[in-house]
Amino acid sequence: MATAMVISSANSLLAMLNEPHPHLKVHALSNLNAFVDNFWPEISTSVTLIESLYEDEEFDQRQLAALLVSKVFYYLGELNDSLSYALGAGPLFDVSEDSDYVHTLLAKAIDEYAALRSKELNREAVKVDPRLEAIVERMLDKCILEGKFQQAIGIAVECRRLDKLEEAITKSDNIQGTLSYCINISHTFVNLREYRREVLLLLVKIYQKLPTPDYLSICQCLMDLDDPEGVVSILEKLLRSANKDEALLAFQIAFDLVENERQAFLLNVRDRLPEPKLKPSEVPQHGSSEPVGAQNQEVNAGSDQTSPSEDVSMADEANTPVSNVMDPAEVTYADRLVKVKGILSGETSIQLTLQFLYSHNRSDLLILKTIKQSVEMRNSVCHSATINANAIMHAGTTVDTFLRENLDWLSRATNWAKFSATAGLGVIHRGHLQQGRSLMAPYLPQSGAVGGGSPYSEGGALYALGLIHANHGEGIKQFLRDSLRSTNVEVIQHGACLGLGLSSLGTADEEIYDDVKNVLYTDSAVAGEAAGISMGLLMVGSGSEKASEMLAYAHETQHEKIIRGLALGIALTVYGREEEADTLIEQLTRDQDPILRYGGMYALALAYRGTANNKAIRQLLHFAVSDVSDDVRRTAVLALGFVLYSEPEQVDSTNCFSLI
Repeated sequence: MATAMVISSANSLLAMLNEPHPHLKVHALSNLNAFVDNFWPEISTSVTLIESLYEDEEFDQRQLAALLVSKVFYYLGELNDSLSYALGAGPLFDVSEDSDYVHTLLAKAIDEYAALRSKELNREAVKVDPRLEAIVERMLDKCILEGKFQQAIGIAVECRRLDKLEEAITKSDNIQGTLSYCINISHTFVNLREYRREVLLLLVKIYQKLPTPDYLSICQCLMDLDDPEGVVSILEKLLRSANKDEALLAFQIAFDLVENERQAFLLNVRDRLPEPKLKPSEVPQHGSSEPVGAQNQEVNAGSDQTSPSEDVSMADEANTPVSNVMDPAEVTYADRLVKVKGILSGETSIQLTLQFLYSHNRSDLLILKTIKQSVEMRNSVCHSATINANAIMHAGTTVDTFLRENLDWLSRATNWAKFSATAGLGVIHRGHLQQGRSLMAPYLPQSGAVGGGSPYSEGGALYALGLIHANHGEGIKQFLRDSLRSTNVEVIQHGACLGLGLSSLGTADEEIYDDVKNVLYTDSAVAGEAAGISMGLLMVGSGSEKASEMLAYAHETQHEKIIRGLALGIALTVYGREEEADTLIEQLTRDQDPILRYGGMYALALAYRGTANNKAIRQLLHFAVSDVSDDVRRTAVLALGFVLYSEPEQVDSTNCFSLI
C-alpha cells in the first residue's frame, strides 16, 4: 500500500541545484516551486544560486527559476523584485491562478503599468517594459474572455488602453449598459480632464456605430467635449425625421442640455441649427386649381389663379415673378425648429418652472407680518433681514404681495439696504424674462442715465435685472451695457456690473468684458469690486488668459475690495478646469497677499469641484492648518466641501472635524 510522502525540509532539493546535470536542477526547481509556500524561509538562503540559474542563458528552464525567485521575494515582502522576476517568468506566470501571490502581483503590475503609461503619454522620457505590457494584456484578455467586462473596462481605463477599452465594450453582452457604465466611471474616476476627453470621444465613436444610437447619451458626451456642431447635426437629423418619436427625442435632448445651464454652449447650438430650406415655386399651369406646395405664397395678392399664368405668357422670362415655398417636410421641420429653439433658449423650461412655483407657492405671509411687527423700525439689520427673508421665501414665484402691501415700511431702507431691497425683487421674479424690465421700470435709471431716484435703488434694480435674466440674458444685456456706459455713479456701476455678469454668465463676450474692464480701471473700490466678480462670471469655466490680466491688476491696485472681487473672479474663470488650473492656483496660493491666497482656495474649490481629487484635498488641508490668515484657513475648510460634495462619506477620512 503506497503511503504519501511527507517532506519536512527543502535542503535535499536545494542541494540538487548544485548538481551538474540539468535534469536534476529542473527536478529540484519544479519541486521547490510546488513547496515554496511552506519552505520559502529555507529557499531564501539559496536565492542567489537560483538567480544565477535564471541568468544562465544556456539553461533552458530559466523562466522556472525566475518564477521561483519571484515567489520567494513575494514572501519576503519585496514586491518590486518579485514583479521583476515574474516578468522574467513569461507565460509560467499564470494570470488565471487564484492565489494571493498572483492577485498581489497583478495589482502591482497594473499600478506600475498605469504609472508608466501616464508618464509616457505626458511625453516624459520613460520606456514601458514589453513584458509588463504583455502581463497586463493577458489579464485584460482573460477578463474579456470570462465576461468580466466591468473589470476589464476598469483596468483599461486605469492603464489608458483605449484599444482594450473599445474591445471590452464592443464584446460585452449589453453594450448600452456598458457604455453608460463607462460614462459614469469617466466622470467619477478619471481625474485628468484631457484624458477624460479622449475616453468620451471614444464612447461617442462607439455610440455612433450602434444600430440604434443612444442620441441622448451622445449629446451629453458632446456637451462635455464642447462640440456644438456634433449636437446640431444630431438635432437636425432628429427634427427632420418622419418619425414623431425621434422629434420628441430631439426635444428631450434639448431639455437635458438646458438642465446643465451652459448658456454659451446652448446659444451656439441654437444659432447653428439650419433654417428650413426654401425653393423657388413652380409656375402653375393655366387652369390649375391650387398652387404647388403646402404653404405657397401668392405671387399677386388678390388676383385670381389664372392670372399668374396669363402674366407669364405675356411677360419677359427674366421678369417672371418667383416665390419661395417650402415642401410639407420643411414645414414640419420649421415648426419643430421653433419649438426646439424655444427650449434651448431656456424660455420653455423657465415658463414651466414659473408656473410650477407660482401654483405650488406655500409661503406664509403671516410669518413675515409677525416678523415685521416684532422688528424695531430703527434696526436696519433686522429690516434688511426681513426683506431678504421675503425674497428667499418667494424666490422665483413672482409673488411680491408683501412688498406691495408694505411700501412705506420698505421705503425706510437706506443706502445699501435699499440696494438689497430692490435687488430682492430680482430674486422673486427670477426667470420672468418677458416682463422683467417692465416690472423693474419704476426703479431703473431713465433711458440708461441716472434718474431722479436713489442711486442705491437704481443700482439694485440693475442687479435685479441680472438676477431675473441670470444665464438667459440675450434680451437684457444691451440695456445693462448702456446703463453701465452712461453713468459715473459707482453704486449704479456696481449693480450694472453684477447684472451684466449674471445675464452673460459664461458667454466670454469680449465687448462686455471690455466695458466691465473699463469700470475696473477707474479704480473705484465699490464699482471695482463688482467689476472683478463680473469678469469672473463672464468668463466662468473658460480657463481664459484674462485671469492673468486680472491678477496683474490685483497686484497694482491698493483697494482691498477690488482685490477681493478680482480674487473671486479669477477663481470663477477656472471652474471645472481641474489640472489646467494648477499653474494659476500655484500663483495665487504662493502670493504674499492673503486676499489672493483666499482667492486661491476658491480656485482650488471650483477647479476641482466634486472630483474628490487627492492632490486638491492635500493642498486645502495644508492651508487649513498652516496659513497665517484666518480668512484663508476658513476658506480652505469651506473649499473642502466643494471638492468633496459628490463623496460626502470621505469627509470623515480627511479629518476635517479635527480642524474645528
